[in-house]
Amino acid sequence: MKAEQQYIDLYHQCKAMIDKHSAEVMNGARAKAFDDFCAQGFPTRKVEKYKYTDVGELFAPDYGLNLNRLDIPVNPYDVFKCDVPNMSTSLYFMLNDGFYEKELPKASLPEGVLLGSLKNIASTHPELVARYYGKLADTSKDAVTALNTMLAQDGFFVYVPKGVVIERPIQLINMLHSAVDFMTNRRILVILEEGAQMKLLVCDHAMDSVKFLSTQVIEVFAGANSMFDLYELEETHNNTVRFSNLYVHQEAGSNVLLNGVTLHNGITRNMTEVTLDGPGAEIKMLGMAIEDKQQRVDNNTFIEHRAAHCISNELYKYVLDDSSVGAFAGKVLVQKGAQHTSSQQTNRNLCATREARMYTQPQLEIYADDVKCSHGATVGQLDENALFYMRQRGISEREARMLLMFAFVNEVIDEIRLDALKDRLHLLVEKRFRGELDKCRGCVLCK
Repeated sequence: MKAEQQYIDLYHQCKAMIDKHSAEVMNGARAKAFDDFCAQGFPTRKVEKYKYTDVGELFAPDYGLNLNRLDIPVNPYDVFKCDVPNMSTSLYFMLNDGFYEKELPKASLPEGVLLGSLKNIASTHPELVARYYGKLADTSKDAVTALNTMLAQDGFFVYVPKGVVIERPIQLINMLHSAVDFMTNRRILVILEEGAQMKLLVCDHAMDSVKFLSTQVIEVFAGANSMFDLYELEETHNNTVRFSNLYVHQEAGSNVLLNGVTLHNGITRNMTEVTLDGPGAEIKMLGMAIEDKQQRVDNNTFIEHRAAHCISNELYKYVLDDSSVGAFAGKVLVQKGAQHTSSQQTNRNLCATREARMYTQPQLEIYADDVKCSHGATVGQLDENALFYMRQRGISEREARMLLMFAFVNEVIDEIRLDALKDRLHLLVEKRFRGELDKCRGCVLCK
């Protein structure tokens, strides 16, 4: 039986249950998503965007789901003690794929801001959510997005009105918790109107050592002259499979920073699609992956320049040890009329062993004649001369290797626009290279 069939059968059998525990806006998108999923099926590795990830194989196991929304007797505020020193955030939780609202931060939000459960806000503000939900995440173009739209019942929602600035960073913890192999499907919808500003930190953690499969679809609407930072930190374990599809639409003068860090995982597949749809829009996209054992990280990115005078800068770095595998495929499309575009795409990779593998595919497609665009990729090993130089000065080989790898990824961390988070990641990355970060050890969960 193909991997798709179990999800088709599941949808037929449980559609009423799925709808009952969600909102009409989300339910309204399911039928088309189901049809699109049936029409496409899971992509094979013959599909260019998925040539480095066997999607059907990863979705084939029989995972449990909580479609009936049974209560999970865990208060994440009691058990999750990890934090970022010297950084004050408003902390929220997704427990598996449900927004946790039995307890919420006491810090007040600016007037007019809507933040919380996507399901609940879609019920109280259906016109607002319907205007944006699913408008970027086209289910006809991606089977994973279609599957997520079929099954997702809740998520995280943020709406920032015109001219409003949220000073305190928002931190969302995606916490995986189950006694059996488990699948989650969550949505994140972020809307910033003209001149609005906010920073969002999304962290993935796993409480248990069972196998987890998570799908996540994020839609971001950045209005004219808005500013938005999205930081994603994955710190789970070797038994997790993560599919995350991020869609961003930017209007004139908007400024967006995307920074994704994979510190510990099993198999991760991230897709990011950005549309620069107004003059003067700017996107800075960065990614970093540190892998060992048999871990895999596959990043697929697409930036479309539709308007003139827009800027895109993209930098992804991988450090691969043992038998780990990394993949990066990035495409920048400059449409006709997008004159004075400035675009730079860079992928740099470090293989610490002969068994590690890296696949890289940077691409440019340009239909305008007055642009400044470049792209490049490198794959190499540690500099033997630098290692020898450091060894001659009394530094052990292990310490020298760690220092060189740390220096290699530092460029990505330094682009973070939150100093406290930058300092915290410097510490976590160092611990990761020293082998001290097999799992998060800063909270009750991992004691």
